[in-house]
Amino acid sequence: MIQSPAPRRTSAIRIALTGANGGYGRTLLDQLRRLPDMTAAQLIDPDVDGVVRMLRDLGVGDDDLVRATSVAETAAAVESGKVAVVGDGAHLSWEHADVLVEATGRIEAGYAYADAALDSGTHVVMVSKEIESVAGVALSAKAHERGLRYLPGDGDQPANLIRLVAWVLAVGFDIVALGKSGEYDLVFDPESGIVDQNGVQIEAPALAGLLDLGADTAATLAARADAVSELKRAAAADACEMNVVSLYTGAAADRESMHYPVARPDELADVYAELADGGILASTGVVDVFSMLRLPGEASFAGGVFAIVRTGDDVTWATLRGKGHVVSRNGRYACIFWPYHFMGVETPMTVAAAVDGTAATPAPRQHTVLAARATGDLGAGTAFRVEGHHHEISGVSPVIVAPDAGEIAPYYLLSGARLRRDVAAGALVTLGDLDDVPVAALAAYRAGLALGH
Repeated sequence: MIQSPAPRRTSAIRIALTGANGGYGRTLLDQLRRLPDMTAAQLIDPDVDGVVRMLRDLGVGDDDLVRATSVAETAAAVESGKVAVVGDGAHLSWEHADVLVEATGRIEAGYAYADAALDSGTHVVMVSKEIESVAGVALSAKAHERGLRYLPGDGDQPANLIRLVAWVLAVGFDIVALGKSGEYDLVFDPESGIVDQNGVQIEAPALAGLLDLGADTAATLAARADAVSELKRAAAADACEMNVVSLYTGAAADRESMHYPVARPDELADVYAELADGGILASTGVVDVFSMLRLPGEASFAGGVFAIVRTGDDVTWATLRGKGHVVSRNGRYACIFWPYHFMGVETPMTVAAAVDGTAATPAPRQHTVLAARATGDLGAGTAFRVEGHHHEISGVSPVIVAPDAGEIAPYYLLSGARLRRDVAAGALVTLGDLDDVPVAALAAYRAGLALGH
């Protein structure tokens, strides 16, 4: 067996993890067991009992953890080599944290944790894309001013895609489009005519005749979309992730709600071509999401990431096509992709980069805004709440738009806010429409906007 070369340090990196009792947190904690030079020193989550149960499931004994209810108890636990499980962020000991991994997904709490970490001299690895979309620019700038690192966490699509983009640009390609697959595949069984999307099944027999892209790409994509129109394929999480990628790359959205073509991976270079070349793009240098169509037993794209690039020499790319690379039928575009995102399994790479200062992540700017467009008439007094696995807000849809003078309300600043006046169907919600906007996060958003784009 080829084994990891860890440990790489004489003293372990001490990690404080917020939102610990979640799927992301569990994958990170499990992976850290394999890395002696990193330790989950402080786990912060209101559900202390849930965190303790998870630790037990992962093989951590009761003698190796402490339910800390003060900063002093937290500090003592870490100093004794135990895991401090903290239910209240006020009991977190920043002196005993080298890196904060922020994974609450909640604007007010998550922003407060990240801001306090930087004030305390602690590096930040940001997993909460919701916070990144609103305050990432300001937090990154603050970290730079203090000689600290603020990095999007490897393992989720934004950081993975930013890393892929860096490789693609370093090689020398021009990027036409970049993006990811949606969270759940469309698994089509030609024998039954059934499509399964994460356990939700519909009859879609028409797909049997649409498995090949055909000569008319647009027509095939339209027919596929019609065949699966009963399914909800777009999610706020997708739009948020692509907005985060925009902050770091400058890419915009070709369509504010994105295209979401139903496509197979070997078609992506044809699908994400310019309109003049038979593809779907009216502009280039854009972000997008596709719905992965596959047959039972075929490998998944696994929520992975891709970049569409312009090719060069015909002979070179004919050779690469022969080796199985995804090249468009006209030979002008190619798709470079990583078919995975392993959540917390990959995040230790970012933790190490934060401490070692080895990340080459560009400084983010508010190139686009994840905004909220009313899906129907909204009356004054309407209250907004982030709900569900995909952190969506009823009554509005997430869209990626160009920044204005600061009047457009970022989607996740609606969390806990209330309308002070009516908003018509189809209108973007503005900050002037809202009361009870999270004050600190709003100030961070404005500070980020002031840095330009």
